[in-house]
Amino acid sequence: MKKLILFLFLALSVAMLFSQEKRPKIGLVLSGGGAKGLAHIGVLKEIDKAGLKIDYIGGTSMGAIVGGIYAAGYSAEQIEKIVKNVDFPKLLQDKFPRNALPFFEKEFGEEHAFTLPVNKRGVQLPKAISKGQNILDLLTYLLAPVDTIQDFSKLPIPFFCIGTNVENGEEVLLEKGFLPLALRASGSFPTLLDPVEVDDLLLIDGGVANNFPVDVMKRKGVDYIIGVDVQSNLSKRKKLNSAVAILNQIVSYDVYRERADKLLLTDSYIKPDIEEFTVVDFEKGSELIRKGEEVGKNFKAVFDSLVKTQSSTQPRKLIKYDDKPVYLNFVEVKGSKIYTPAYVRGKLNIQVGDSITRRDLKKKMDFLTATSNYERVDYRLIKKKYKNTLIINVKESDQTANLRLGVHYDLLYESALLANYNHKGFLKKNDQLSVDIILGDNIRYNLNYFVDNGFYTSYGFRSRYNHFRTNTPFNNEDPSVNEINLKYSDFTNELFVQTRFDRKFAIGLGAELKNIRVSTETLTDNNNELFFDNSTYFNFHGYLKLDTYDDKYFVTKGFYADLGGRWYISSTDFNNNFTPFLQLQGTVGFAITFWDRLTFQYTNDAGFSFDNPSSDVFDFYLGGYNQNYINTFVRFYGYDFASLAGNSFLRSEFLFRYKLFKNNYVNFLANYARVDDNVFNDTNIFEDIISGYALGYSVNTLIGPVEIKYSWSPDNQKHFWLFNLGFWF
Repeated sequence: MKKLILFLFLALSVAMLFSQEKRPKIGLVLSGGGAKGLAHIGVLKEIDKAGLKIDYIGGTSMGAIVGGIYAAGYSAEQIEKIVKNVDFPKLLQDKFPRNALPFFEKEFGEEHAFTLPVNKRGVQLPKAISKGQNILDLLTYLLAPVDTIQDFSKLPIPFFCIGTNVENGEEVLLEKGFLPLALRASGSFPTLLDPVEVDDLLLIDGGVANNFPVDVMKRKGVDYIIGVDVQSNLSKRKKLNSAVAILNQIVSYDVYRERADKLLLTDSYIKPDIEEFTVVDFEKGSELIRKGEEVGKNFKAVFDSLVKTQSSTQPRKLIKYDDKPVYLNFVEVKGSKIYTPAYVRGKLNIQVGDSITRRDLKKKMDFLTATSNYERVDYRLIKKKYKNTLIINVKESDQTANLRLGVHYDLLYESALLANYNHKGFLKKNDQLSVDIILGDNIRYNLNYFVDNGFYTSYGFRSRYNHFRTNTPFNNEDPSVNEINLKYSDFTNELFVQTRFDRKFAIGLGAELKNIRVSTETLTDNNNELFFDNSTYFNFHGYLKLDTYDDKYFVTKGFYADLGGRWYISSTDFNNNFTPFLQLQGTVGFAITFWDRLTFQYTNDAGFSFDNPSSDVFDFYLGGYNQNYINTFVRFYGYDFASLAGNSFLRSEFLFRYKLFKNNYVNFLANYARVDDNVFNDTNIFEDIISGYALGYSVNTLIGPVEIKYSWSPDNQKHFWLFNLGFWF
């Protein structure tokens, strides 16, 4: 019996040894290539179909991102679904949902096309187009089930990726630490994404140092290397027609020279036919994945033969994503220096004792990063019985000031160039200064200083100078003159206190000193230009604001309200007839979208003056199409600027916007109004209704909306062509 047992033991040992000798250790290397790296997914789909098990994965840049997600336990099909649901332009530009923006930013920060950092040495160029925070947030969310694994060799499939030390150009092997951060660092394409600090090293895209790390994989002791290469060949001069193309060409010099040596280290070299694509063709993800599948099918025989050497027939264990609410026993903030941990928790609205899902946690991180106070935010949710801990790592930004630029044209203010200086921590660490200088046909400025005390009462100061000249029937009582050349200027200074709630709602009180100067040279007074008013008014005012719109210009959902009242109590009284009066004015609206393309937006405005203001400049004036009117001017399509006037008004606007394709819209608008000294004086407020309509085409561009509209009214038989370019300011 002992001999039989010994024989069986020896036979089993030999069989196991033979099995180990026959089963090669297979390594998979995925090169970098920007958007072209999406073709890796197609190759992985064919590997999955064959049932081939990979023993080690290495990658660079996009190859690192795809490979790292696969190594964590996602299937190729799961990765494909993820990619198809990603809005790459928003992801790469660090665009946050509008509900994540601070209320101050919603009011004064959505008018700019370009942003340049400012420091002690002056205006600088940014490090890159994007900080890459959205990419890091997405990776953190996807890789949450493995975020406690600090050694990448302990992942379901052992993994490594490559970064480049920007200080000396040397290759950096990333195989320990926080996986999402490592992937983000490896994919830091120069000029597109900011460099990333990892273990005191400042890293950029690994493709600069080693874009196809088969040599590193060889050192891992694998027996068989499959290399998937999506690198571009060097481009001819005709294709070098952009900064990205030229930069990619420069980065590719060493890569191209080293390619021959790298090929000798691969046992199966797979190169998808994707020369027609560029490194930024992310919108062509489906085509790139299909190209990967096509080339992967050509290697089916190779995959099948390798599968036969693998003893296990069990399918690969895939990641299980559990997004059930987690009770937080501890919330730990690391890296805070200027902004306290309490500030971080307050912005996130997260406290010990909360229950939160990972999806909600990802959304809340937008609230923190949208403050622009941080270069990077990463987090881990460590789940242990009765000891669930949320660890938030912040790297505060040393960039406190920037210069933001915008351009605009409309028919009232005409051409305008906006230069905005924005400075956080100007006098106090929780304050913000924003100064707009608007140059062009009508020079203007806006200054806003705000001390943000969060949930507590905040306060600030606003100042503006606004003026324009236009032909209008404004306050014209001479029947022999159809229009006058109006000169209007407003100089306003205001102190206010304000409380806000949840980035959506604000309520405030203030005191305002307002100088209004209105004149015309069309009509004269003793051979001098005629002044309708040239007085300084003092008022107390209050306001209530709600803004849940998902976009300022092309809203698809949400609610909006801006309600306020001003009690004018004194004046320098240019016309010697001032009496105190109260004026109320407000706007409410909502938007809803059907079938993801058709948006209906309703806006209602109303205004009413009590005690009949002595100066006609406080009448409500309707007409025109501008969205940057001040004081008592209100837009009304179908009528010229300020051609309707009265002490009170009601206006309703119905907008139907249809999205033809990305960033392109057709619009139909109908507005109705009643303007009178007292629109509520009659029991039937629907009598004497005026109407106007507009049909137009809009394009959402980098510099803001570009719109052309045809407007008319059946009441006055007038027709207008309207045009505006850029953000409204």
